[in-house]
Amino acid sequence: MAVTEAHRSARGAARPARRSRKAWNPNKRRKSPTLTIVMTLGLIYSLFPLFWLVVNASKSESNLFSTNGLWFGGHFSLFDNVKQTLTYNGDEFVHWFGNTLLYVAAGAGGATVLATLAGYGLARFEFPGKRGVLAIVLGAVAIPATILVVPTFLMFSKMGLVNTYWAIIIPSLINPFGLYLMWIFARDAIPVELLEAARVDGARELRIFLSIALRLLRPGMITVLLFAVVQTWNNYFLPLVMLNKPGLYPLTVGLNQWNAQSQTAGGVPIFNLVLTGSLLMVIPIMAVFLVMQRYWQSGLTAGSVKQ
Repeated sequence: MAVTEAHRSARGAARPARRSRKAWNPNKRRKSPTLTIVMTLGLIYSLFPLFWLVVNASKSESNLFSTNGLWFGGHFSLFDNVKQTLTYNGDEFVHWFGNTLLYVAAGAGGATVLATLAGYGLARFEFPGKRGVLAIVLGAVAIPATILVVPTFLMFSKMGLVNTYWAIIIPSLINPFGLYLMWIFARDAIPVELLEAARVDGARELRIFLSIALRLLRPGMITVLLFAVVQTWNNYFLPLVMLNKPGLYPLTVGLNQWNAQSQTAGGVPIFNLVLTGSLLMVIPIMAVFLVMQRYWQSGLTAGSVKQ
């Protein structure tokens, strides 16, 4: 009997503990109707421009202004528009797409490499003037890139780099926000003890960086790469000022030229091709985000919890 009573007492003592765990289970928190409505409205607001773009890219030039702009109408011409967009005026769109890929690969990729090297050096090495360098980086983050376009154009004009690929690639390599992000990430993600242990074992600094630090910095690098890719992919003002040859245009400037041509007196209206080209331009950047989303999230949350 004593054993049975003790067993019941133990079960009774265990029940409140189970209720307490349920109360603190984060996966079973009560849903907020207000928050759900706000998030739904935000989702609709975010996706509506994309829906409008898909709807109107599926219309021919004649149906574009004669049907309801918020719904499909007339003949479904999306595939015909895609074919015309890719082949119009000597495959101009394909050439501009290749230019954009070059600017993104060289500019965004190079900016990520430079930000990683500089951020790691600032976080893990002591040298004279380090505080001044950090102050300059923080100040550069606050300066809008648009303000620097005209001084950069004047400097590149004297150097003979205007109307070349380098006029877009070189400015894209400078990414103060990426450097700042990598400095914060390297400071929190790489233990000093791990680096000292590698040095005691006789490893050189280059090998420590390539074998140990680079693997730990991977989430931060992908986060910086995503930001740099989006910035370079959508870059418009810098190519507009730097480039005067249609063969060097990225997609942003090229599609704007098509749009301006459609509105010029005597010009051929190709608004359906402008809309279809805009839709084709959005698809690659969406695919990049969907594929690399999990790395981006882990990079943003790294170092946010004190251990």
